[in-house]
Amino acid sequence: MRLWHQDLIQRLPRQQLLGQHRECAALRGAGWGRPHATVDYVFAHSPYKLYHYHLLVMQEMEKCGYKPDELWKEATYRGKKEVAYSDLEALPLTQPIYPEHDKAYLQECLENLCGKGIFL
Repeated sequence: MRLWHQDLIQRLPRQQLLGQHRECAALRGAGWGRPHATVDYVFAHSPYKLYHYHLLVMQEMEKCGYKPDELWKEATYRGKKEVAYSDLEALPLTQPIYPEHDKAYLQECLENLCGKGIFL
């Protein structure tokens, strides 16, 4: 699991963009709070930040002609199997969404993509 640096979302190839949507959906659902070294930083923040990040992913998907389920555009939605949040406090959008998405993380992501043969 990995959330790509938010500045890369618009440049991701189809497979990585769609994978990012799956990752966000999994993390927003039953995956919330389940330890995974690459995304543990997400759990140090409100789930609302993940919602903001997921919105960026879905906006890019729509630009590419994909139609993500509209239910994911609701901040409290956690998928079909999880109960929606009842007390999720809205947060203002920050830039970056996650402070961990700094220049060093951008470079790490670019190197990871290069290792997959993807050069952005």
